[in-house]
Amino acid sequence: MKYNLITILGPTAAGKTRLAALLAHRFNGEIISADSRQVYRGLNIGTGKDLDDYIVNGKQINYHLIDVVEPTEEFNLYSFNQMFYRAYDEILRNNKIPFLVGGTPLFIHSILKGYKLGKADFSKYDELNQLTDDELKKILLQISPKLHNTTDLSDRDRMIKAIIVKSAEEEPAKVKINSLVIGIKYDRNEIKKRITERLKKRLKEGMIEEAEELIKSGLTYEKLEFFGLEYKYLSLYLKGELNYNDMFQKLNSAIHNFAKRQMTWYRKMEREGIEIFWLEGADLEKANRIIKDYYFNE
Repeated sequence: MKYNLITILGPTAAGKTRLAALLAHRFNGEIISADSRQVYRGLNIGTGKDLDDYIVNGKQINYHLIDVVEPTEEFNLYSFNQMFYRAYDEILRNNKIPFLVGGTPLFIHSILKGYKLGKADFSKYDELNQLTDDELKKILLQISPKLHNTTDLSDRDRMIKAIIVKSAEEEPAKVKINSLVIGIKYDRNEIKKRITERLKKRLKEGMIEEAEELIKSGLTYEKLEFFGLEYKYLSLYLKGELNYNDMFQKLNSAIHNFAKRQMTWYRKMEREGIEIFWLEGADLEKANRIIKDYYFNE
């Protein structure tokens, strides 16, 4: 068989999780989440876990890499890869098809391209912390000249962690992955509309209250902001630095920009030779046909 994984990707609010669950139900699969924030316990509404999406015709579709670490714990690309290959092996042992699903393009790219990652040595943190911001920036750009995540260059803590992770000793990927990749896309206005509607829904479902509970549980405002997007703007709102309307508008705009960055990543993958079979919207029937024609017939 040519393929040993099915990947479902697309921008935020595209309906990836539900489509993947329906496909996993149809083709006897299990889902591995490729989301850098859904790994954290307690970050539910803001990260869009939508666990009901994994129930199809009363049956629970097994999922992996959701609710696996505490928000106070360190989780990075290396952690994701370690957990991915463990989950992947477990799914194969269950005689099921693994589906990689999500919207963190770096995580997806690391699997599709078989990144060689080594365990990061965070004991170097204090040593690097002695350097100036400019010195850190210079080191990071030497290690990674085409740095995609510009926030790594604007935040001192992220610069230090990025240097440690990117300079880790190489370790080969566990398995040669060859994935059938299915993408969901919408025209720009439609995805903007979906994002705004979903944000309003999440606020009604208690997203602000969720952030308040995280603070009450001992999480700092700074750590909440570290989780980005929803949690960043909710933190600013709860600290009184933004009023409700400004929080909503700025957050809505930030999510729109995030969706654009996701699509930029996916186009980059295509330029690198990763073939993506695009769906116009979460088209279940077309996705079914693609899997039948390519996953099983090649």
